[in-house]
Amino acid sequence: MDGNIRIGSVIYGLGAEISDPDGWIWTLTEAMDGARSPAEVAAAVRVRHPWLPAADVVEAMGELLAAGFLEDAGAGPPVELSEREHNRYAKGVPLLRWMDRQPRASAWELQLRLRRSRVLLVGVGGTGSFAAQALVSSGVGLLHCVEPDVVELSNLNRQLLFREDDIGRPKLDAALASLRALNSDVAVTGERRAVGGPDDLAALLAPGYDLLALCADHPAEVRGWANTACLAAGTPWVDGGYRGPLVSVGVHVPGRGACWECHRAGDRERRDLRLGPDQGEEAASPRMPWNPVNAVTAGLSGSLLAHAALALLTGVPAMEPGFRFGLNLVRPEEPAVDRFGRRTDCPACGGAQCDTVSTRRD
Repeated sequence: MDGNIRIGSVIYGLGAEISDPDGWIWTLTEAMDGARSPAEVAAAVRVRHPWLPAADVVEAMGELLAAGFLEDAGAGPPVELSEREHNRYAKGVPLLRWMDRQPRASAWELQLRLRRSRVLLVGVGGTGSFAAQALVSSGVGLLHCVEPDVVELSNLNRQLLFREDDIGRPKLDAALASLRALNSDVAVTGERRAVGGPDDLAALLAPGYDLLALCADHPAEVRGWANTACLAAGTPWVDGGYRGPLVSVGVHVPGRGACWECHRAGDRERRDLRLGPDQGEEAASPRMPWNPVNAVTAGLSGSLLAHAALALLTGVPAMEPGFRFGLNLVRPEEPAVDRFGRRTDCPACGGAQCDTVSTRRD
């Protein structure tokens, strides 16, 4: 009514407004119903706006396509996906396409990209249970799980892959059975082994994966090991976890933005915990032998990790790596987002140049 067209909804980051004082762009959007060729669309628009050059209509269609708002309604799902997969992912594909801003011949291109992806997931505990379910439900091609432990009663308040009948059973066996039952179109494999250093992670990555999903938080050095191994292999990776009410996920791609070590150094400087020269963070904020957690905090960390993993695998939504994001359940109105620059003195990545630094307000 005010001479503008809203397209892509009112959700921040998705919607846009187009100035349309003469009303012909609205006519254009109505004419692009999937039943007309570009020439037929231009002709239909000019019936109501005869003064408009056909070339302007075609140019507008090209701009809408380049902005990611159009796709070929006649393009069917790729033949590589079975009829069952077409049905299974029919609700998820529109969400991916909605968040996408790239021109596509078919909305199914992103689902096919997932279908061809290979993910290594380390740690099928609280975060890992939710992340594994989300990745398998979403249709990654292969998920390889690594987990050394057995199911205990105390796991069942947040590790939803397991049941009371699984107590005493290797977590890996129970997880593989549950995940395979969830989606038989995904190859779910695994091995029961512990990770004791960067060499173990390097060996696990050796077959070649598109992404590492690090869901283990023990031993404490495991994220540093993952950083070292992934930098060497050139493998993108995400890590997630919880510390009481704070859940967070790190997004890392070798050569793009801060690596995990860069980020950790930036975080220490930002917080200024007033530590002595030989003191670690534990001196300011001691940790318990176990981490207080329930199904909500584990579920949030696993789901956010899966979201970041899917974003890196598909490119949707566009996510510039080298940052950490999450949620503090005590202060949900304050989003937890940290981004630091790549450091020239980083002992892990040895960044040749520093990126622009931006930090959050606590």
